[in-house]
Amino acid sequence: MNTVRIGIIGIGNIGTKHLQTILRGETPELSLAAVADRSPARREWAGKELPEGTAIFHEGSELIASGTCDAVLIATPHYQHPELSISAFEKGLHVMCEKPAGVYTLQVREMNEAADRHPHLSFGMMFNQRTNALYRKMRQMIQDGELGQLKRVNWMITDWYRSQHYYDSGAWRATWVGEGGGVLLNQCPHQLDLLQWLCGMPVRVSAYVHEGKWHDIEVEDDVTAYLEYANGATGVFITTTADAPGTNRLEITGTLGRLVCENNELRFDRLLVDEREFCVVSKEGFVKPPMESSIVKTDGDNPQHKGVLNAFAGNILRGSPLVADGREGLNGLLLSNAMHLSGWLNKPVSLPIDEHLFLEELNKRRAASRYKETTDITLDTAGSY
Repeated sequence: MNTVRIGIIGIGNIGTKHLQTILRGETPELSLAAVADRSPARREWAGKELPEGTAIFHEGSELIASGTCDAVLIATPHYQHPELSISAFEKGLHVMCEKPAGVYTLQVREMNEAADRHPHLSFGMMFNQRTNALYRKMRQMIQDGELGQLKRVNWMITDWYRSQHYYDSGAWRATWVGEGGGVLLNQCPHQLDLLQWLCGMPVRVSAYVHEGKWHDIEVEDDVTAYLEYANGATGVFITTTADAPGTNRLEITGTLGRLVCENNELRFDRLLVDEREFCVVSKEGFVKPPMESSIVKTDGDNPQHKGVLNAFAGNILRGSPLVADGREGLNGLLLSNAMHLSGWLNKPVSLPIDEHLFLEELNKRRAASRYKETTDITLDTAGSY
């Protein structure tokens, strides 16, 4: 096999972006073989716009069973990600899953167990922000010990602005029954993944999760969370879809300095002596440790979605590394679930969380949730994460 035949399940906003990437020839080892979507309008569009011979299905399960594909890319609403992934594994198909891995960790654990039962199949997660040279460089510097011991991480990611029209573009969108969450589950899976990829998992989370604060929606659109790590380090994570112009600033502070990532630039404020040592030996009361600041050079590579897809094809064909193993989707979702649970219970929660309690609380909200009466609209995702 020289080319992987891929089927895309869900050709809404992000699924359409992926198929356009493939059709432009940016993923030369992937060929579009089939698509599936429950929307009659999207299937009609596919019949008119996609290359002749592309198979078109109503249900993802039909595509999976059709024998037209070697692999699937799952870009449906979030609840369906684990179910479709499991079905694909059972049919011997490789799986690339869009973020998030699912809505709640219990279902994602089932997906990961299915992947483990089929170790010969490739399983990737669409964590395209891991391809960003800035974040890759931060991870390398942290792992190489250049930052010392972690003390603090602050991430303000508020440049997710979304209008009411965005939320009204799908009957399932921003409902507990259809989407399962808001800014934490839809916009922030990349940042929550990067947070644990760079700093590890916290052991305790306290969060204020505001539902429908700025929009007419059921789910959260404004979150502030406080994180505690096993070594005593702390963190703050702030996000919303209502700030304009918004901010994307990540600071990670260690005993040897601070990394600041903002405006597509990475700065390292390097301490010339370990802060903990300086604190003990310094004979000055107000003098800070000596420091040198510099802009960190990177390789500049930032292939994003096409990078993830090309790595997926390479993993299938040659066993080369994935950008993100699909099983790793559990960690960021665990952070998201912890923030939700803390907000719902109005108290801190320890990690790992009580996953059955989370599902119980989620189901209370699903029981009272309703799909919206609206016409589904496919929006242009250019410029989004």
